[in-house]
Amino acid sequence: MFKTILLAYDGSEHAKRAAQVAKAEGEAHGARLLVVHVYEPVPDYLGEPFFEEALKRRLERAEAVLKEGLALVGLPPENGLLLEGEPAGAILEAAHGEKADLIVMGTRGLGALGGLFLGSQSQKVVAQAPCPVLLVR
Repeated sequence: MFKTILLAYDGSEHAKRAAQVAKAEGEAHGARLLVVHVYEPVPDYLGEPFFEEALKRRLERAEAVLKEGLALVGLPPENGLLLEGEPAGAILEAAHGEKADLIVMGTRGLGALGGLFLGSQSQKVVAQAPCPVLLVR
């Protein structure tokens, strides 16, 4: 049923559980599994040399998170996508570009009523995705 599964991975506990679900779904369907990690842009108002240092650190952290996600599902680096931008928008763009049949991502609640609400990025992805979205708590 699924040919391409996109795992949105941010390193959170919910994302780690989502990675296990994505791996199982990929194996069950014989699907190609991709791991995407999105990092937010560094504000350009920092100026030099602060901008370069902040960008370097942000990229190093993003690469480490992507590497961790790939390791959790047992995939090589070529199955990873490191994107810069607003998370939901970048995930949706990757889903379109890769022709994903399923997006798997973690979600977490908000405040004391956490079980009743989706995170804002999850909500945006669910509302605009070109394919089914599997949210994992």
